[in-house]
Amino acid sequence: MHPALAGISLVVFDLDGTLIDSAPDLAVAVDATLAERDLLPAGVDKVRHWVGNGSHKLVERALADALGAAAESLDAGEIDAAHDRFLAYYADAPCERTQLYDGVHECLEAMRERNIACVLVTNKPVAFLPAILEQFTLASFFALTLGGDSLSEKKPHPAPLLHAAEHTGVAPARALMVGDSRHDVQAGKAAGFRTLAVTYGYNHGEPIADSAPDHVTDSLAVLAAD
Repeated sequence: MHPALAGISLVVFDLDGTLIDSAPDLAVAVDATLAERDLLPAGVDKVRHWVGNGSHKLVERALADALGAAAESLDAGEIDAAHDRFLAYYADAPCERTQLYDGVHECLEAMRERNIACVLVTNKPVAFLPAILEQFTLASFFALTLGGDSLSEKKPHPAPLLHAAEHTGVAPARALMVGDSRHDVQAGKAAGFRTLAVTYGYNHGEPIADSAPDHVTDSLAVLAAD
């Protein structure tokens, strides 16, 4: 068994950039939102750098980039309006171009076989989760799924992770946070979880090792190994 799982009874997984590559569909919705305002498209490469703090922050970053302005200078009402349009576009097609990363199903099947509880904690709005989980047949693996708007706080705040631990009856010291960004690592450390980070996701262009997770891997398949 991978050393990250030694003594672990709960694994909390991030979604975007960890289990799924959702950036292509997010980029389509972002670019449609920008097009309504006669702004140039951002494209998927920029969107990959902006994902991680929830959809509202994603739209804020896209508007700031397209307008060549600081995010702090943007009108809050304009951001809110653009965010509403983004949500509508994304709801129309949340998984047309999204792909499941290699090793995900093997990893989750292994957790089930070992009776290790799994919880999904993402900053993506919870309304989008059912369709995505159904698309990739992931729902049955999770004892609980939390979106960025499920609680009053979202990652990097530890509250969602602590809620997951309480829900499953597992002490934080026996829990592992698996994610792709510094926000996941920060949330895991703040909650008293062990942390494992994947190298392939969205981390604002920074090497995930810089966030000093307890473990780093190129594939979740390593968690399925005996």
